[in-house]
Amino acid sequence: MRAALRMRATLWPLLLALLLSGAALLPGASSRAGAATAADSTQVCALYCDTRDPSQAAQETFPVPDATFNGRVVRLHVDDTDGMAWASIDDGQLNDSVWLDRSWDGGSTWDGLLGKASIPSTWTGTRTLMYNLDDPTGHRRAVLRACGDAQGVTCTSWAHLDVCATACDGTGSAAGDTQPVPATTLNGRTIALHMDSTGMAWGTIAGGTAGDEIWLDRSWNEGASWPDGSSKGRTSTPSGATGTKTARYNTSDPLGRLYGGAVRACGRAVEGQNGSCTAWARPAQSRSAAAANTLMYAYDPNTAYWPSSWWNSAVALATVIDYMRQTGDTTYEWIVDRTFEVDKASFPAGARSSDPIDGDFISRATDDTEWWALAWIDAYDLTGDQKYLDEAVTIADYVNGYWDTSSCGGGVWWDRERTYKNAVTNGLYVRLTAELHDRIPGDTAWLSRATTSWQWFRSSGLINSSGLVNDGLTGSCANNGQTVWSYNQGLAVGAAVEMYRATGDASDLATARRLADAAVASPSLVANGVLTESCDASTPSCDDNAKQFKGVFMRYLQDLDSVTGGAYRSFATTQANSLWSTARDGLDRITEDWSGGGTADWRTEASALSALLAAG
Repeated sequence: MRAALRMRATLWPLLLALLLSGAALLPGASSRAGAATAADSTQVCALYCDTRDPSQAAQETFPVPDATFNGRVVRLHVDDTDGMAWASIDDGQLNDSVWLDRSWDGGSTWDGLLGKASIPSTWTGTRTLMYNLDDPTGHRRAVLRACGDAQGVTCTSWAHLDVCATACDGTGSAAGDTQPVPATTLNGRTIALHMDSTGMAWGTIAGGTAGDEIWLDRSWNEGASWPDGSSKGRTSTPSGATGTKTARYNTSDPLGRLYGGAVRACGRAVEGQNGSCTAWARPAQSRSAAAANTLMYAYDPNTAYWPSSWWNSAVALATVIDYMRQTGDTTYEWIVDRTFEVDKASFPAGARSSDPIDGDFISRATDDTEWWALAWIDAYDLTGDQKYLDEAVTIADYVNGYWDTSSCGGGVWWDRERTYKNAVTNGLYVRLTAELHDRIPGDTAWLSRATTSWQWFRSSGLINSSGLVNDGLTGSCANNGQTVWSYNQGLAVGAAVEMYRATGDASDLATARRLADAAVASPSLVANGVLTESCDASTPSCDDNAKQFKGVFMRYLQDLDSVTGGAYRSFATTQANSLWSTARDGLDRITEDWSGGGTADWRTEASALSALLAAG
């Protein structure tokens, strides 16, 4: 763009709003095979949504040569940091226009006329708004190009046709050679999928003859489709050889926000027209990295949470933050602010949970609200951004309003209707208030609340004679004897550990150990050395809430392990080894039952990730 145009950046939002109205199909564009009008394209959101102003771009790169015609310059601009692109036209005249084409299948078809803008009077150039390079919600990878019309249409070449990480598609020679899924056979040939230490993949065919073919398919939606990734590196066995291999291709795209990239190796024997493919596989550079990637696959940037579960999403966010803090891999840090900014608003019932969300992540379910407060404290610990700690205080102030000494001598009510006092709500409250004290300089108020609530919790009857935490209290304030869930036990452990940090009282640490030891020794929570929920073996198995319980226990057991010199590391290692070897498929999806079996979804993945992190 020319300097004169850059100086007018503050006028662009208003000007573009006027210019982008009424875009019609341009002469010449209708003859381009596969083109679609801009109206056919659904808005895409990732870190930001389509139609962001280019003046807000974090960077500007030019990945492909300009297109020049009739003295005009059409340029594609890419902001790799934000994963967005825009187009410009310069050296033009009144009514010359520019737009973006975006393709989801490598340029075979495309959504055209995105952001079409025309040069206004007295100007010599203009530009479009920004559009996303990838669609994480739809699990689609895009390529874009800039096009212009000035008494004829021309376009730049497509940008980012190849994926580039440590190396670009078709190159690379990193160490490592693992076969993540079994090889397949065809007419005596062996077709295998290989991956190296950087997550690049290649295929091999062996035991055949000249003319046999091998290639990779690459999918961004766990193998459901692969419109831009078919026949990658397709090659034939040369004369005199019995096998060959493809070049290496990436299984993840660091420039986009796509997770769950998968590949498979496919081959064809020279005789006949049949082919055979291996199963799909994801890279697994480390166990926790693989689980984090699989968990992130289900995150929806449009709604900025994991679909259908409000409190589960808070725990999933905290688990991803745990992963980043523990490993130093900040790939997913963008979702922290995205979730905060989108979801702190109010929402009607059904939009995020079965209850209305009042704003500031507050709903009628007190425990759901508390999970979000803990997540924002984690976000503060990760980023140092004060707004997250302030949000946690806002939520905690609200929850404190449900502390009530008129019933059972204390405790926080589980819901706005004040119907039940239970372990999860009060374990969360102790942990939350103690965490706030440990992060607010000079605090005394939150420490007082933490101490009072912890004393109440220990004497309330929620902890039974075996050292296990039952679900809640009866109307007469007695232990109701309901199910011992692993997450209630874990929260009690976590509350005790944070109280130990807040006060230095060794009795709190001793209580944490007593609760953890009781859980590890309990046949209702551990079977054959593996943490087990009571619903794991039932039909149907655990509901969406209970699918995530074991991960909560492991999260706080890891916290206890960190202050006891690794006293529980062996138990954590057993859990991680079991779920990784018996409960995981080739796409790193981990089931609810860590001994193998049950369903697998993002909740079970978040739970498993906590176990993998606890093992170190």
